[in-house]
Parts: sequence; structure tokens; C-alpha cells
Amino acid sequence: MISLHTYAYEPSFNKASDVKPHELEGVGITPKIGEYVDLSTEFTDANGNNVTLGQYFQGTKPVIFSVVYYNCPSLCNFHLNGLTDTMKKLKWTVGDKFELVALTMNHREGYELAAQKKQSYIDEYGRPESKDGWHFLTGTEENIKKVADQVGFGFKWLDDQQEYAHASAAIVMTPGGKISRYLNGIEFDKKDLRLALLEASSGKIGNVVDQIVMFCFQFDPTKNKYSLYAFNLMRLGAGLMVLVLAIILIPMWIRERKKKASLEP
Repeated sequence: MISLHTYAYEPSFNKASDVKPHELEGVGITPKIGEYVDLSTEFTDANGNNVTLGQYFQGTKPVIFSVVYYNCPSLCNFHLNGLTDTMKKLKWTVGDKFELVALTMNHREGYELAAQKKQSYIDEYGRPESKDGWHFLTGTEENIKKVADQVGFGFKWLDDQQEYAHASAAIVMTPGGKISRYLNGIEFDKKDLRLALLEASSGKIGNVVDQIVMFCFQFDPTKNKYSLYAFNLMRLGAGLMVLVLAIILIPMWIRERKKKASLEP
């Protein structure tokens, strides 16, 4: 399996050595944050039903969207395994606070294989009540390519290896189908996934502590993770200081007012 995350360019003054290998041309992830996918695009779900992508974007829950293929010998399994392992660490449950949609890049794969893959991950997740939140889709080559292009996911079939060259990313989207965040790779930090979902939901999921944490962190695309945002941290500290002073000084001011009032003739 060829992955952009395992392929490295070697700096060189030889221009030929910096040319992207032919098998990787058109392969990779082009972030399209803020753009929307076409929710009317039709696919087939794991039960063999015709569905539209919009059925999983109902305006209330963020969506984790991954382009994979179910017969992938390595990278896709690593990606879904890593994602599942991280979701198991969250208190939020798939189907309750967010949805998970996997779309095969291989138009030759049928819904029966999607159903097997879906069930295996539900079993691995260990929360049977989440089964309605997992969605493994198949579709036509045209519709798969259409949505993959909309989310900036480039892949390529390699005839000589009989498999796909592709990268790996969990794409977090808003309840309305807007691309919010890309979490690249096959291993995911619990904090990053939680903050990405919180950000995509515009704070509609999570508690007060989550809202505060979201205020203090900002996504750093160069590090592919959320990092402390010094300016907001300073603002929060200043706000807390004002609150503490208010708690201390207001009662003192009230007592002084009462004392002066009692001394007046």
C-alpha cells in the first residue's frame, strides 16, 4: 500500500529526484475547509438500500467522514482501527453525539462487504447501542469520485499492484455538510478528535469544561493537532482575574455602603 504519510521526498539539487513518482500523481489530500459536499449524492448503504449522503447530515450532529476501501490490505484498516480505538476513549458515543460515515473508493465493492466491515467495527467498538450511528457506503464510480473530489481526497488504482494508492484522513464535518477539520493519519489523539467534533458542532455537544478547553486551543495544521492558543489563554486568565476580584470586592463594597447608610442621621 502506498501512503503519502510514509512516502518522503529527499531534498536534492537534482531536479529529477524531486519529481513526484508516477504512481502518486493525483494522490493525496487537498484541504477544502469551509466547503460543502453535495448531500443529494446517492449511494448504497450496508443494507442494500439506496440512500443520499444527506440522510446522515440532519443538522444536529457532526459527522466523521472517511474515504477508505473495505478490501484494503493495510492502510484503511489501520485508519479505521485507529479511529475506533480513539472513539472508544471518548465518553461521547457514535450515533448519540456524532455520526460516522465511511465511503469506499472502490466502486467494485458491494454492500454485502460493507455490511461485514460495519459489523466488525461495531463489535470492536463495544457499544451495541451505537449501531445506528455507523454508516458504511458503496456507490458508483462517478458518485464516489464526485464526493472524493469535493472533500479533496485524491486516490489512484494501480493495475500492477491491484490496489489503490491513497492517503488517510478523518474528515470532520458540520451537521450541515460543511468541511470543518482534517485529522490526517492512522492514529488520533483523544483531545484532538473531541475538539474537532466540538468545533464542528459549534459547541452544541460537550459541557462547560469542553467549551472552555475549545476556547483555549486552536488547530495547528503544521502539527495536525490542537495546541494552546496563548492569546485566548491570556484573555481567559484576565477574565477569571476580573471575576475573582469582583467576587472579593463587590461584597466589600456592599458592606461599606450599608455601613455608611447606618451612620447617616
